[in-house]
Amino acid sequence: MTDFVPRRFLSNGHLQTIVGNFLPRTDRLPAAEAQLVEVSPGNQVLCQCHWQPLAVRAERLTVILLHGLEGSSNSQYIVGNANKLWSAGMNVVRMNMRNCGGTERLSATLYHSGLSGDVFAVMQHFVAEFGLKRVALVGYSMGGNLVLKLVGDLGSDAPKELCSAVGVSPAVDLSASAAELHRPWNRVYERKFLRALLRRFRKKAMLFPRVFDAAKADGISSLWEFDDQITALYSGFSGAEDYYERAGAARVIDRVAIPTLILHATDDPFVRITPATCARIAANVTIRMIEPAHGGHCAFLATPRPELGDDGYWAESTLLRFLQET
Repeated sequence: MTDFVPRRFLSNGHLQTIVGNFLPRTDRLPAAEAQLVEVSPGNQVLCQCHWQPLAVRAERLTVILLHGLEGSSNSQYIVGNANKLWSAGMNVVRMNMRNCGGTERLSATLYHSGLSGDVFAVMQHFVAEFGLKRVALVGYSMGGNLVLKLVGDLGSDAPKELCSAVGVSPAVDLSASAAELHRPWNRVYERKFLRALLRRFRKKAMLFPRVFDAAKADGISSLWEFDDQITALYSGFSGAEDYYERAGAARVIDRVAIPTLILHATDDPFVRITPATCARIAANVTIRMIEPAHGGHCAFLATPRPELGDDGYWAESTLLRFLQET
């Protein structure tokens, strides 16, 4: 695996994050097969699937891709990864979290960072449907936390089909990351997330008025307040800190027992992995953590080298090689 060298003029973590969010991507994927999967009674998620031919489907590695907070199966980094994985001969499932990708009507619940069981349900569904032999999980940011929490929860009881996992800029320490997001220099990110979360919550209240009270959104000005007054209230937590503790993958990261890759830039503007969690990761021989000095949040933009078939998306190329080797 190659070291990450940031693209010229993009060594700043904020610039990496912002430019990476807006760079257009080329999509050469075949038409997706949309499939709804029931992840718990009465709750469905939408998966956009790209299958290799049926004759080889079960034997090929299947990669389930999971987006971050307020993203979807159409997020640029999901599309970028899906193209590389598909071209490498893998099956690709672009999974939407509950309520994401225009699916608010499919669940009378909110989505949150602790719903790792949804990822497992999607995996089990497709393993049963197609007899898949090998499955890998890849998550970005909030999706990275879900993936790492799941493999930590499973520990040594992970099913034989689950062969590897990847977390890119994973928000495993939720409390530390929420606090960092609220710092003055990160408020532009927090406001972006918060506007989208409040808009989605108000839509849920319109769709399910007997479940949600839209007035709960009034006066909320931080992600911590949203999680304390809305996420916790409607998802069975006593408050934001209880939610962050129970939903964060840091709590179970030492139990991960399958080959796992974590990519995290130390200049990520708002996702923080605490020294205590880093120590637990380092002590787990099944986890490889690569922590370059630059890369921002979910960006990792390097200089493209077209002559080598390198488009400059370092995290995507690095995780592809990791999956091929495991």
